[in-house]
Amino acid sequence: MESTTATCSELIASLSVERVAVANLPTEWGEFKIAGYRSLISDEEFVVLFKGEMRREISTLVRIHSQCLTGDVFSSTKCDCGTQLHRTMQMIQDEGRGAVVYQQQEGRGIGILNKIRAYALQDEGADTVEANEQLGLAVDLREYRQCAEILFDLGLSQVRVISNNPLKLRALQEAGLNIVERVSIQVEPTESAVGYLRTKKEKLGHLL
Repeated sequence: MESTTATCSELIASLSVERVAVANLPTEWGEFKIAGYRSLISDEEFVVLFKGEMRREISTLVRIHSQCLTGDVFSSTKCDCGTQLHRTMQMIQDEGRGAVVYQQQEGRGIGILNKIRAYALQDEGADTVEANEQLGLAVDLREYRQCAEILFDLGLSQVRVISNNPLKLRALQEAGLNIVERVSIQVEPTESAVGYLRTKKEKLGHLL
């Protein structure tokens, strides 16, 4: 891989995201900082939860978490998203250092209304991939480059990525991050999430 230091310098000089504000955020899992970012090339906004000093020479726990209103807010048992987010926050709290970039790409980028339409098709027997295809939508529209830029802006370059998604890992590495380790995140599946997780493993290549 190319020198991460050189990549950092080049990327920081041409960031396409802008930090708007940083504040304290006490949570059930501990004290965090919360930062808001906006894209300079689209209308996308990002939220980052982080804890501890962010330093380029220290390999740091990070996660890119795509917004899941149904799982993160309403505690849906159709997926493992909310549980993964909370498990990540506990892991960072235990470590004393880390960051979660929360990107507003609901339903792998299709948006909440299309996600509910896809849910309706799943109620009729389609899996998550088939439902998107029946709606004429891509299986996964997410982009991660600006998430990597946010991590660079925070002061990171060496990361231990909490993820089971090989496409996400590849995208972050191609953006210039030095991935020191992939940290698996496994949660006990609910009965209604078993099919969803099987599809992620068999059709999307997730490392489950």
